[in-house]
Amino acid sequence: MTTATLPPPVQKKVNLRTPEVLQAVVAQVEEHYRSQLVECIRSQGGRISAAGLTIRLAKEFGFCYGVERAIDLAYAARRVFKDRPLYILGEIIHNPEVNDQIRAMGIKTLTGPNPEAKIEDLTSEDIVIIPAFGAEVSVMELLKQKGCQLVDTTCGDVMSVWKRVRQYASESITSIIHGKAWHEETKATSSRALAANGNGHYLVVFTLAETDYVCNYIRQGGNKAELLEKFKGAYSPGFDPDLHLGAVGVANQTTMLRGETEEVQRRVRQAMVDRHGVENVTKHFRVFDTICGATQDRQDALDKLLAEPLDILIVIGGYNSSNTSHLAEMGEVRLPTFFIKNASKMVSTEKIIHFSMQKHTEIETTEWLPKGVITVGITAGASCPNNLIEETIRRLFEFRNVSPEQLLKQAT
Repeated sequence: MTTATLPPPVQKKVNLRTPEVLQAVVAQVEEHYRSQLVECIRSQGGRISAAGLTIRLAKEFGFCYGVERAIDLAYAARRVFKDRPLYILGEIIHNPEVNDQIRAMGIKTLTGPNPEAKIEDLTSEDIVIIPAFGAEVSVMELLKQKGCQLVDTTCGDVMSVWKRVRQYASESITSIIHGKAWHEETKATSSRALAANGNGHYLVVFTLAETDYVCNYIRQGGNKAELLEKFKGAYSPGFDPDLHLGAVGVANQTTMLRGETEEVQRRVRQAMVDRHGVENVTKHFRVFDTICGATQDRQDALDKLLAEPLDILIVIGGYNSSNTSHLAEMGEVRLPTFFIKNASKMVSTEKIIHFSMQKHTEIETTEWLPKGVITVGITAGASCPNNLIEETIRRLFEFRNVSPEQLLKQAT
């Protein structure tokens, strides 16, 4: 006699956004991340000066709506499910200070370099937070099989990309995804490019050089084994470039540089024109604008800030934050730029410890802060809270013997 497999229990939906919960969450989030100083500077045009030092803030920086929503939902979940085990897939966002706060609230990680629990051990009594990047389809299915109650904080811009790649898959069009194959968001997006009918495929390109390699293959074919080895880990199961590069649609990780994604789109389209003729390009190429608005706003604001006379630029945020790293890249081509995760990295006026985009690790630079009358530009990624920006500003003025009290008085 065989025993029927019981379906997973259906979890009752819980409203995390009641006025009482939201009021408490807002107060807690503001206590952790708000900055009166940053708000004052922002209200006065993003500029503050004292003792020969001028700070210029980019017009747009720091937390975006999607990040704020994700953090609010995580805090609300902890408040509502006080006595229930609470877990999260990896990091809520790519900022170490914020993730430390999440851990301090007793929320345990399920994935990442140091997981505190395993998905396989979860039960229907457990609550699982889905981070702002989203999660792969296979992981979501496993959690649902377990009957876990999900708190989904996936950013709406990310879900818009999922919609596009699912559409490509339904039309047997391969998704060429401009992004980082190892990034949580791109992994989640890639999993949506696999159609249930088996016709969906994807290939992830990170650089323009990789894009050119693929474009040359589209034009004239090439060494299939070499391509598969070159992009190992960045394409769908069963992907065959000879079959699946005949019709493609470009999508992207939402935090990439807009100009670079647009160039990927242009080059892939041109390859299709060269191969099939301009009159047939619509049969072989699709594209949609899926760059995150907040990412673009911060890039545009930095571009305007860099047009002003600055001596150095400081970029604040998590080193594994894609949108923040692109801000650092923008600065590096224009002036001395220092990418730091918090103010403690500015050890003194003579020494700073910062992340090198070329070496992919922290390095130490001496004599980094110019003497005399200077202007320092500051921006921060969409996952960086304002309190970290304030600490950076305070630290810079401490080097000029300006006290916090003097600074706040100056700002107001």
